[in-house]
Amino acid sequence: MILVEEKVEKEVGEYKMSNVSMKHKEETTIVTFKNTHPSIVNSFRRIILDEVPTFAIEDVEIVKNESPLYDETIAHRLGLLPLTTDLKTYNFKDKCKCKGVGCALCEVKMSLKAKGEGYVYSKAIKSNDPKICVVDKEIPITKLFGEKEIEANLTAIIGKGREHAKWAPAHTYLNDTGKAIDLYIESFGQLNSKEIFNKSVEIVVEKIDELEAQL
Repeated sequence: MILVEEKVEKEVGEYKMSNVSMKHKEETTIVTFKNTHPSIVNSFRRIILDEVPTFAIEDVEIVKNESPLYDETIAHRLGLLPLTTDLKTYNFKDKCKCKGVGCALCEVKMSLKAKGEGYVYSKAIKSNDPKICVVDKEIPITKLFGEKEIEANLTAIIGKGREHAKWAPAHTYLNDTGKAIDLYIESFGQLNSKEIFNKSVEIVVEKIDELEAQL
C-alpha cells in the first residue's frame, strides 16, 4: 500500500501540495501540510465532512414499541448510531446493480429486540453482517419498565455527510501554526482516521480530474 504522504505528493503534487506528514495522538490523527495554501487544506476538511461515505441506519420499521419514547424518536436515535463501514464490499444504493431496489450488495439488515426492566443499549442491535455493526455498544436508546418490549427491523445503507450528518465520518478542523497547517481528524469510528484521509485524497483527485475534463 502506498503511504499516505507518497500518495498525496504523487497524485496532487502538481497542485503545490508537498511536505505532508501524519501523526497519531490518542484517537486523533493530525495531518501536517507545509508550503500549502490554506484553501487546499480546507478542501480536505470539507470533503471529509461532506463526501467520505459511511454506513448509517436509514430505514426503521417499528414492530413493537412499549417504551416511553415515540417511534420517531427511537428511529432518530437509531439513525445517529455510528456503524463500522466496509466500502470495498458494498455499493451506494442508487448506483447498485439492483437499481435502488435494495439487495445484499447495498443494504445491511439489522434488528433490535429487548424486553424487561432497564435501559436498552446499542449492543441490543444485531446485524446480518458482522463487519457492519454499532461502533459503541453502550449508547442508550431508550428505557423499558416492567416486562415492556421493543422490537424493530433496521436497514443500513452507505451515504454521505452532505445528505445527512449521520453519515459524517469524523470531527475535523484546521490549526494554522504559521509554519504549517494541521488538519485534525477525530474519527467517529466508522472508519479509522487514516482510511478517512486516504478516501478524501481519492475524492479530491477525482474532482480535480472532473474539473480538468470540463476545461
